[in-house]
Amino acid sequence: MKVDILAIGAHPDDVELGCSGTLAKLMSEGKTVAVIDLTQGELGTRGTNITRAEEAAEATKIMGYVNRENLKMKDGFLSNSEEYQMQIVKMIRKYQPEMVFSNSIDDRHPDHAKASKLVSDACFLSGLVKIETTLENENQQAWRPKHIFNYIQWKHITPAFVVDVSEFMEKKIEACLAYKTQFYDPNSNEPMTPIASKDFLESLTYRAQDLGRLSGVAYAEGFTTEKLIAFKNFDGIIL
Repeated sequence: MKVDILAIGAHPDDVELGCSGTLAKLMSEGKTVAVIDLTQGELGTRGTNITRAEEAAEATKIMGYVNRENLKMKDGFLSNSEEYQMQIVKMIRKYQPEMVFSNSIDDRHPDHAKASKLVSDACFLSGLVKIETTLENENQQAWRPKHIFNYIQWKHITPAFVVDVSEFMEKKIEACLAYKTQFYDPNSNEPMTPIASKDFLESLTYRAQDLGRLSGVAYAEGFTTEKLIAFKNFDGIIL
């Protein structure tokens, strides 16, 4: 089940909102992507854990991930505990990704920053050979991803780099709108929330446009990184 990229989100919809344009681009280049949702998003004001699961399945179909799993951690109460770390270690060793995409390092929802640190620590621990894990009664091998990239969510964070997603914005929006109970719907009778506003829905486009404006493309997604990125050459830079 080895994949090139493992994308992790504290809640169903985090991955689509944060980096689905980049994931769609990578998959168009032949890369494989799996997604791990840490919680079921059961504390969300609109919808239920059941509708979230249905929506995540629809987003997965739209995007074309090779697999998606939910670890059913406690929504709203993520902690950097040994129990949660080891659950993620097992997923890292199962999928053996070269890259991990994870939540924003600082954000409005406290689970996002907590997930960022939790995933980062689990990636390190996953590479320690003296930590033994089994999955489905099989011993797992130690594995440490080469890179951890954190997508940007509610708060404005200056990215370390951006990815041109101009050709994949339509797919990103389509995947995000799969979470139909969560986002703007003028006919909905559900309570209003910050992410259910028309402005938030529009922000998916205008924030990507702004990063694109700053980098010379139509639309871009931004990321921060824990370690310095080295380029082998300048072929991929848009001038």
